[in-house]
Amino acid sequence: MPSRLDDELSRLVSAGVLRPYQADALRDAADAEVTAALADPGRARPEVPAQPPKPKAPPVVSHAGALIEVLGYIGGALLLGAVALLTIANWGEMGHAARVTTGTSAAIVLLGAAAILALLRRQDQLSSALAALGCCVAGFATYVAIEGETGRVVGVAVALALVAIGVWWLAGSSLLVATFGILAVGVLVLTADVLTPDNGTATNTAGIAGTGFILVAFVMALLGLVRDQVTAWSLAGAAMFSSSICWLVQERGEIMALAVGTAGPAALLVAYGRRHASAYAVVGCAILLVIWPTALYQLTDNVAGVAIGLVVASAALLFAVLLLSRRRSNANQ
Repeated sequence: MPSRLDDELSRLVSAGVLRPYQADALRDAADAEVTAALADPGRARPEVPAQPPKPKAPPVVSHAGALIEVLGYIGGALLLGAVALLTIANWGEMGHAARVTTGTSAAIVLLGAAAILALLRRQDQLSSALAALGCCVAGFATYVAIEGETGRVVGVAVALALVAIGVWWLAGSSLLVATFGILAVGVLVLTADVLTPDNGTATNTAGIAGTGFILVAFVMALLGLVRDQVTAWSLAGAAMFSSSICWLVQERGEIMALAVGTAGPAALLVAYGRRHASAYAVVGCAILLVIWPTALYQLTDNVAGVAIGLVVASAALLFAVLLLSRRRSNANQ
């Protein structure tokens, strides 16, 4: 009796694709298969090859989010520019209340916009950037409100508390940069206003700041375990560089500067070998190229001594490269 298979076979025979005897063979094979299936219902049926999945249409890229983010950055920059121009032009004529109001208003606008974006779960990077700027402005407004040494210490404390909340709440790298900047200012403020005696000089107390920057490096390294690791660890390297500079200012601090200026890059280069993030290599090599020649020149007061020291350091680094390469080749074998 007519069936869909018979119609299809007849069409193929008419089109010349199949010969009549081939169509008859296919028809007989299909009839045999149907008969066997009716006689033994439990018999496994032949698997039909799955149709390949249809390619999905490429997603339509929306540029609305990028436009909003750019407009947000421009808005934040314009606000800061307006506050800066107003402050610079009228700072001498502004009273204490006007100064505090200006700084506080800018901080509230920036932090409020960041909080709203975070609550709406939109534009995370923009929210982090606005929050970072707001924390710094809030610290400055606090310093303006209190004034003096106490104002500087309290301003750093307020900014640090706000940025800690921001890092805990948000995950943008801008807050890590703000954290590093606030901690660096805090080290300098504590060194100059709290830990330096009245008869002390910068060359005698720079080592205190150098120690503080080492602590900053540890803090940034720990933040890298929970937030943007590349940014946090690169900033930790920058903190070690700042510590080395402070030790170079300290009397007879060249050895400590060399030690810190070597330990930081060494850690970054090890991290580069494991993570292959180019920022680690760039920051580490930059620290070595600045600290080693400067410290060696202060130690020897001789360009030849600097050259000899650099040759020794270069030989040590090349030996380390060869040793690590050999170990890697042995491990691959």
